[in-house]
Amino acid sequence: MLKEGLSLLCKIGNGLAHAYVKFEAKYKDLTDISLLERFIHLRYVDLSENKLQDLSPLSSLTHLLWLKVDGNLLTSAHMQELPYLQIISFAHNRIKNMEGITHPHLASLSLKGNKIQTALGLSQALHSLRILELRGNKLESTAGLYLPKLKYLYLAQNAIRSLEGLEALEQLSTLHLRDNELETLDGFSSSMKCLQYLNLRNNGISSLQEVAKLQVLPMLQALVLMDNPCSDETNYQQEVLVQLPHLKRLDKEPVEEN
Repeated sequence: MLKEGLSLLCKIGNGLAHAYVKFEAKYKDLTDISLLERFIHLRYVDLSENKLQDLSPLSSLTHLLWLKVDGNLLTSAHMQELPYLQIISFAHNRIKNMEGITHPHLASLSLKGNKIQTALGLSQALHSLRILELRGNKLESTAGLYLPKLKYLYLAQNAIRSLEGLEALEQLSTLHLRDNELETLDGFSSSMKCLQYLNLRNNGISSLQEVAKLQVLPMLQALVLMDNPCSDETNYQQEVLVQLPHLKRLDKEPVEEN
């Protein structure tokens, strides 16, 4: 299986030696990956759709750049810090928290479809993180997302009732909150000066007066508010645009300029 999965022969070290830097083993019913410990030059590893519960053998892969372990039996995302790791996908496992993710160059992290109830515990040392995917978990709040360099945040299909700590997301440009349980729009901050796209579809926002709270977002250009109770009100679109006259798109439709 190792022989079948290895590929991408590259120069290593001073360029006089070569090693395989990619390994892929999907749908193999793997439970043990200890043999990978000796392949220290691996940079790209895909172990999706297996039965893994332990990733500790990967701690010796200090050149690792990209890791995908979707669809396994992992209950924790904890790993020894890997100095060059930039992209990780832990989608569709059984992970309950975000503790132990400390890779200093991590730019993209997916924890989609797990059992995470809180963002508290996410390391504030993730200075390079730009994309965070948390769709389909059990989050009830946004507290704990202290990630000043984050640009894209996907929180759809959770149970979020309150927005907390968003003022730290100063570079965030895209925020997905579709299919949650928000009834108010408290929690947005004027420090979110880069937010351009906000998806609030299918929440519990019943009053159009809540929309005025989005006036603190100076760069907001696209808003999705359909499938909230307030979207059934008479003159709904006109009322939103009165409060947010700078919008260019509302519910995915371009705003017509008068």
